[in-house]
Amino acid sequence: MPHRQRKNIHPGLKVAIVLKQDQRTGRETIGVVKDLLTNSPTHPHGIKVRLTDGQVGRVTKIFGQENDG
Repeated sequence: MPHRQRKNIHPGLKVAIVLKQDQRTGRETIGVVKDLLTNSPTHPHGIKVRLTDGQVGRVTKIFGQENDG
């Protein structure tokens, strides 16, 4: 899954994230990546990012790629 690999995520990329308070419901928030907060190359729950609007969460979907279905 590409959202679990840090190499696939970079600033300026449009993504869907799940905020900490939305983890129980799985509600997604869409935005543009500003910073990558996960340092490891992979993470089982998705790479943690900060969006341009300041919200922080784990990436669940990456938009603008062939596999974004």
